[in-house]
Amino acid sequence: MEILIPELGDFSDVEVIEVLVSEGDEVQAEDPLITLETDKATMEVPSPYAGVVKKLEISVGDRVSVGHQILLLDEVEVQEVEAAEVAAEVAAAVAAAEEPVEQELATSSSSSMEILIPELGDFSDVEVIEMLISEGDEVQAEDPLITLETDKATMEVPSPYSGIVKKLEISVGDRVSVGHQILLLDVVDVIDKVAIESGNSLDSKEEPLKSEGHTDNEQTLAQVRSEEQSSPQVLPAIDDATFIKAHATPSVRKLARELGVDLGRVVGTGQKGRVTADNVKAWVKAMLQQGGATGLPDIAEVDFSSFGSIDIEPLSRIQKISGGRLQASWLNLPHVTQHDEADITDLEEIRQKLKKSEGIREAKVTLLSFIVRACVLALGEYPNFRSSLARDGKNLIKKNYFHIGFAVDTPNGLVVPVIHNADQMDIFEIAASLEELSQRAREGKLGSKDMQGGVFTVSSLGGIGGTGFTPIINAPEVAILGVSRSQFQPVYENGEFVARLILPLSLSYDHRVIDGAAAVRFTTYISKLLKDLDPLVEGIDL
Repeated sequence: MEILIPELGDFSDVEVIEVLVSEGDEVQAEDPLITLETDKATMEVPSPYAGVVKKLEISVGDRVSVGHQILLLDEVEVQEVEAAEVAAEVAAAVAAAEEPVEQELATSSSSSMEILIPELGDFSDVEVIEMLISEGDEVQAEDPLITLETDKATMEVPSPYSGIVKKLEISVGDRVSVGHQILLLDVVDVIDKVAIESGNSLDSKEEPLKSEGHTDNEQTLAQVRSEEQSSPQVLPAIDDATFIKAHATPSVRKLARELGVDLGRVVGTGQKGRVTADNVKAWVKAMLQQGGATGLPDIAEVDFSSFGSIDIEPLSRIQKISGGRLQASWLNLPHVTQHDEADITDLEEIRQKLKKSEGIREAKVTLLSFIVRACVLALGEYPNFRSSLARDGKNLIKKNYFHIGFAVDTPNGLVVPVIHNADQMDIFEIAASLEELSQRAREGKLGSKDMQGGVFTVSSLGGIGGTGFTPIINAPEVAILGVSRSQFQPVYENGEFVARLILPLSLSYDHRVIDGAAAVRFTTYISKLLKDLDPLVEGIDL
């Protein structure tokens, strides 16, 4: 029979530093076969059976993972086949491996037997932190019964036999050691220990584990498709009852909880159907391949027509496209919004002068013209705001150009045309570009190049109203400035309150790239520019 690498906790791709047997050697059950070494620990892998080594499949220097074949063993005599398994994860110097443990029967009757705590390595007086079964439950051989916890590890104690739990002898909070009675089990059908275990080992039709990197996902994918056709984009909710009964180690259970995977739905390819970490990852991968699972619950469907008359109007093409992109941005970027204010009293006076001055170009100089100009100058001062995070999440792509996008409300939905090279324009040129692009957007005449290349976006709702909002970042940009309606407010200056025109600003930013301090410096800088004005109107004869 094939002897495979057992569960190694969170370890994989582990180096073989010593082979302790040779071809032709006779080994006993639990004799060490090889020694493995990680960056934290060394561990020996014992033989689960007695026999003669027929063929070695690994050598010193090989790197192995769970399920990798160690050797072929000619079995001499069936002795002990995993009467109980301890998968103890030790963070520092000890790493757990499956160890066949012989459990002596404290009493023997015609149908019931005591199930005891097996060998726990160097541990004793261990706390019971979870009871995984109740009286009356039917358990299969190797189903987990309880979970124990030490100061270094957690471990599950499996049942050595199939049967029905007649009486529990311990409870959560108890402290136990080797030989402590767990429960009384009414054994189903077969009591003979050797017969049960030899049947499991010799008559099993399961295939050996595939080594890491070669897991076949076809069965998992087929199962996902058949079970989740009605809701392909949502991971199924975890059923605690089936999750508890799933055959998996604590480390795999922890991984499944973190990824939101219901172990009861995962097909195990480990020994005797054990669910491995690879199985959990394959399940998630299959879900993603099937339809891009978000892990978010479905919104309940409602038959609105049952409450009264309804009309159905299809979304516009722009709404369909922008909706998906906005949702992707909101889900993938950690949005934070910084709110601020700018005093634009003097700016508004100058803007009115520019509108009335002779010789002014036909383009209307709007407040948005000044805001875009202020953003260009702020982006020059704070270059991270015109960057993008690389897909690997490890590098920042800094752009040496100033293409500013601005949101336009059109009959067909929201579009974002881009003013290219805005840093090379004065207020009048920016105003002309805003007017031209806005008109073409409303007429549906924007080309693809007109909406590409932006490094920063401005969304102005001031013409409509509002006192503040949370704009969604136009990914892959890292920030967007929202502008609401300006209002006169009393401001305390020189010992008295005076009326000043105050403009609300809302800056949303990607917190992976920009922190709060940088964000407030950015909005403060824009506020200063909008109040002092000189840099905005430089070179213009007022």
